[in-house]
Amino acid sequence: MSDEVRGSDEVRGSDEVRGWLSPKAVAAEAGVSQEFDLSQCVREPIHLLGGVQSYGALVAVRLPDAVVDTVSRNTGEVLGRAAGELVGRPVTELIGEGQWASALESMEAAGPGEGASDGPAASGVLPLSLESGDGRARHFDVTVHRVAELLVLEFEPRSADGPFVFQSFYPRVRRALHRLQGASDVAECSAAAVREVQALTGYDRVVAYRFDGAEGPGQVIAEALNEGREPWLGLWFPASDIPPQARRLYARNWIRVIGDVDDATVGLLPELREGTGEPLDLSGSILRTVSGYHLEYLRNIGVASSMSVSLLHDGELWGLIACHGDEPRRLTPEVRAACEFFGIALSLQLAAVAEREQADELSGYRRALATLLARLSSQAPEALLRPGSGLAELLGADGALLVRGRGAEVAATGEPVPAALPGLLERLAGTGPVGEVWSSDRVPEVLGLDAAEAEAQGVPAGLLFLPFNRDGDLLAWWRREQPAPREWAADPARPVRTGPGGERLTPRGSAAVYRATVRGRSAPWSPAQRVVAGELWREISGLLSRQMAELEARNTELARTNEDLDSFAHAAAHDLKEPLRGISNAAAFIVEDAGAVLDATSLRRLTTVRRLAERMDGLLDSLLHFSRLGQVGLEREELSLDEVVDDALLVAGDRLAEQGVTVVRPAPLPRVRADRERLREVLENLFVNAAKYAADEGAAGERRVWVEAVPVAEPGGEDGKDGRPVTAVVVRDNGIGIPPGQHEDVLQLFRRLHRREERGGGSGVGLAVVKRIVERHGGRLWLESPAVAPGGDRGPGGGGPGTAVWFTLGASEAPLGL
Repeated sequence: MSDEVRGSDEVRGSDEVRGWLSPKAVAAEAGVSQEFDLSQCVREPIHLLGGVQSYGALVAVRLPDAVVDTVSRNTGEVLGRAAGELVGRPVTELIGEGQWASALESMEAAGPGEGASDGPAASGVLPLSLESGDGRARHFDVTVHRVAELLVLEFEPRSADGPFVFQSFYPRVRRALHRLQGASDVAECSAAAVREVQALTGYDRVVAYRFDGAEGPGQVIAEALNEGREPWLGLWFPASDIPPQARRLYARNWIRVIGDVDDATVGLLPELREGTGEPLDLSGSILRTVSGYHLEYLRNIGVASSMSVSLLHDGELWGLIACHGDEPRRLTPEVRAACEFFGIALSLQLAAVAEREQADELSGYRRALATLLARLSSQAPEALLRPGSGLAELLGADGALLVRGRGAEVAATGEPVPAALPGLLERLAGTGPVGEVWSSDRVPEVLGLDAAEAEAQGVPAGLLFLPFNRDGDLLAWWRREQPAPREWAADPARPVRTGPGGERLTPRGSAAVYRATVRGRSAPWSPAQRVVAGELWREISGLLSRQMAELEARNTELARTNEDLDSFAHAAAHDLKEPLRGISNAAAFIVEDAGAVLDATSLRRLTTVRRLAERMDGLLDSLLHFSRLGQVGLEREELSLDEVVDDALLVAGDRLAEQGVTVVRPAPLPRVRADRERLREVLENLFVNAAKYAADEGAAGERRVWVEAVPVAEPGGEDGKDGRPVTAVVVRDNGIGIPPGQHEDVLQLFRRLHRREERGGGSGVGLAVVKRIVERHGGRLWLESPAVAPGGDRGPGGGGPGTAVWFTLGASEAPLGL
């Protein structure tokens, strides 16, 4: 397709080929008449090609002593100093002390560890000037990045437009991002992206390309092209177009530009570094030359220049924005920066869209799961397999089965069980951890079978299962084969063909579309289906354990569920904080550095960016705190509830006093067994809410909040009836109350009844934290509004409708005494 090493796949019998391409593709490549071994492409170290594009020059400097280590051989033409005169000499002889200091500052600004092999490389751009022999200054844009102990300077002669000016660059990027944010799904988002990149760069064709898995083929999902060009939209391109080492490099380097496919590559001096015996690592280089195979492919399809921008999701290469030009084209650093920034923004937007779609899908599956579990109640897990239970339909499967004792008992629902499935499950059950979802939509391929063989042996195309234990107990869903027609830009079984004039890599386009049906696959299992399957596994695990100890099983299942959710929330919140700080800091630096030339609107918008980033940082702090509650163990002890109330009032008392709210304890409170700090946090949150949502000024009556321990019947028992008698702590107020339809909403994370700035603000986390702490104690929480005050005592004038928050504390529900 567009990216490095079209056709870079392996063929002739190499181990790399067998480990990557399908057996059919390997066999097809072996039949190519010409002696062309594509395994050379896969083995090619494209980050160590030892050359750069000729329009610029490269100088690599040792950081400890500021001595030039490696240079490109064209420094004489570009910089006015011959390569042999630079190697081994101080770099300050070329650029001076002041400009070397600026380069070091640019490196520091990129942050520590940039350019490491396990993450995206980063670089800075700064203007430098060199004095030529005739006394005139040569002006350059210099890109700076670090490679181990080297600082690499890449000199590009400055364009006639002069140095980068922020105010001329920002409106284009702002417009592009604004249009991107308006997209509602992946297709719309990608279509907006290719249009904006074409407008920014002027390339003749710009496509968005999405991979089918980390090492699979890719499809063009959006395209912007000038008139007279064959459309590629919807076409699939074989995995061989972009080999594994190119994909790894693209995950590290956001952007790659080829100014002229016929450019003569300029070598490095020395060719091999003395310390490593290898060429200079150019993974993070802007000027880096590219594979000859890729250049050959570009020439064959009539492309003179190209650019590709990586699209990442969770650190993995998701796809590319690929650009082709009919004429040689150099991009200025600011345009490259715009495209790189746009690629990052598009990656974030695509991730947000995908997460939103997954959340919507997951919500629907969870409703279906809740209906399914409501039928189960306390019955044995086999009840799931009764006709009409909905177990197979839960995940859109053709059938489901429960296996006990390594196949000794098999209960199934849905379509007849494929003949080979029980034995296959027995083989696969021990391959993964207990409770971890195993799934594949291409089981025949996993087993090394073609579609016909799998059909003959009774092997399903799709399978998802979860083992309950190491004894062979598991729950599984299966799907039949679903043949999928695809339009390929070339025969996927034969990605290399001999072409006219002996070319090895031939053009692809709609005029030569190869239509093929993909067999041996089912509909894919979505992440939401995997999550719901995991949740059902946890429920059934609880049912199995409940045969021995029902209450213990419930607590165990809840702990497992919360552990998974807590880990996700903690990781998500932690990983998002650093980018938010970067956004806030970047906005601050822009205001500081360019504030004098920015208009008032731009300054206001940058201020808004910082404010929103700080707000989001606060929300993430709340989320981190919320998630930690599920990870930190409880330290139960016998304690006085009255003393804990007093501790909570040390923090919340001032808020209550400000709102004129009086705390009332109608009777001494009992002793309980609980974690003191967590229980204090519960009461603090409830007291602060009583202050926030006190009756409005002008409402008749004294504002009050009551704290009691009351014997009650726990609500929501089986069949909707109240359950066993328990002692509950209740905090009631006579404030504005909570509408009945919103009782569940206010217990959710980040849910507020009012706008953020009303009623003292806040993030909407307090009641969610209270509920989490109560559940960590093994207790329950419920709301009552309107709330009846103790003995009908609502204070003089009565106040508002009020709210009562009831909660129990699990093992400490029975009071220990006063």
